[in-house]
Amino acid sequence: MNTEIKTITINGVEYVEKSAAQAAMPSTNVYMVRSYAAGVFYGEIESKKHEVSGLVVNMKNARRVWYWSGAASLSQLAMEGTTKPNDCKFPAPVTSVELMNVVEILPITDAALKILNGVKVWKQ
Repeated sequence: MNTEIKTITINGVEYVEKSAAQAAMPSTNVYMVRSYAAGVFYGEIESKKHEVSGLVVNMKNARRVWYWSGAASLSQLAMEGTTKPNDCKFPAPVTSVELMNVVEILPITDAALKILNGVKVWKQ
């Protein structure tokens, strides 16, 4: 996947090609959510609320990211997807999940979502 963003500098100001900037910006309603104890899921956020135990996020159509390869971090995974989808372990999606003590929420780009959804369901 080519993620090079084309730029041009005019009078000391750097400009980004419109199509490249749009491709790099999240436009989906899908997020990657990391919780303290349950790990990482991606899916649609239905609600967020602050409780004594921390941030609680309810998601629908969520898929656990049990193991990934081909991205250095969740940030890269959310922006670009994975370069090694066959090495990732994502179980089947669940209709809903409540995640407690959420520590990170990342928007997912269209390009990354297409790749993530292409990862085969991992089973044992």
